[in-house]
Amino acid sequence: MTPQTIDLITLGCSKNLVDSERLMLQLEAAGYRVTHDSPDPQGDIAVVNTCGFIADAQEESINTILSLAQRKTQGHLRRLYVMGCLSERFMHELQQEIPEVDKYYGKFDWDQLLADLGHTYRSDLAHQRHLTTPRHYAYLKISEGCDRHCSYCAIPIMTGHHHSRPMEDILQEVRFLVSQGVCEFQVIAQELTYYGLDLYHRRTIAQLVEAIADIPGVRWIRLHYAYPTDFPMELLRVMRERDNVCRYLDIALQHISDNVLRAMRRNITAEQTRQLIQDMRREVPGLHLRTTLMVGHPGETEDDFQQLLDFVRWARFERMGAFAYSEEAGTYSAQHYTDDIPDEVKQARLSRLMRLQQRISAEVQEQKVGQEMTVIIDRQEGEYYIGRTEFDSPEVDPEVLISASESADVVPGRMYRCRITSADDFDLYATITAAL
Repeated sequence: MTPQTIDLITLGCSKNLVDSERLMLQLEAAGYRVTHDSPDPQGDIAVVNTCGFIADAQEESINTILSLAQRKTQGHLRRLYVMGCLSERFMHELQQEIPEVDKYYGKFDWDQLLADLGHTYRSDLAHQRHLTTPRHYAYLKISEGCDRHCSYCAIPIMTGHHHSRPMEDILQEVRFLVSQGVCEFQVIAQELTYYGLDLYHRRTIAQLVEAIADIPGVRWIRLHYAYPTDFPMELLRVMRERDNVCRYLDIALQHISDNVLRAMRRNITAEQTRQLIQDMRREVPGLHLRTTLMVGHPGETEDDFQQLLDFVRWARFERMGAFAYSEEAGTYSAQHYTDDIPDEVKQARLSRLMRLQQRISAEVQEQKVGQEMTVIIDRQEGEYYIGRTEFDSPEVDPEVLISASESADVVPGRMYRCRITSADDFDLYATITAAL
């Protein structure tokens, strides 16, 4: 008998993707055929793993649900389920507005979906998942939730307090993934520097990363979503001393003006932020910093924004993303501030900031021309093999392009020594000098 097909659609961040991968394996173990992010869902059952972070992400999630609800109304879909952050945050409203959905689940109770389909959750598969990424890399979620109280952020509303995963559980998952061919790990959390405080009563992110680095087969470890306040400096020693811990850190700074930092409730000053960056670059030579900045937070003046531009010129972030403030229901900002900056001003500031960063990025990339660097190959795309250096995280960072016609027998998932031959604003071009 042909198994039923379930179409699973994942929206939002890599933390959502990990949840989807866990669910996929459980569903497959129950006998279903599961597709992920199919461009044309045709299954009997659809599951949407939603994002509720900002307005654009919420709109994308709602539109996806509505499209599948219409398909169900037309008789082309038997059952429709919704899970994830948007469902966690607005479950009652969604139930009222889109009743075609058979059931809504929050962010943490998706395993109940199996029971509702008539199956039992397989606890023996708790540390396993169906990877949707190329088989050589995976996202590794080490905690859930956040105990920070930034004014603009709705994530704690959806995810609750910070909860670390036990270290041995994480290491067991890494060992399994290595056995499946994974050699590169993107360590992710809403706030990874908090890791261990709830379980071990101290920050143990450095010890965790060292333990992961000790596992045979782990070639690269890359760290995402750190917080600057009370940063655990021991982590920098691990990054400096361990060859398989990438000299890369994703740390969201949001702003530099003391006025805006206070309004954002970031619990750090401009002086402390600058000192932290100096300490990081001193402790880890060659460190690449990725940060996220916000413009247009309530109360941001032209002077505040000019301070942000000056800061970006000074810091010369190797990687940077930015977005304009949007008011989110239930946040401190929504309850205590007035969204007093016109959208056109926000967008103008955002454009100026990103133009500045584009120039910096181009200069950073140009400095790499002539260097030899280790590159992992992700895929072939047209006439190029597409790879990344230790300074490039999948999906969000620049890539390395290698002419397929000049490099025979290149294997995705393998690492090669490459000479950088040229650069544009974001990507690098290279030739292979040796297989590793």
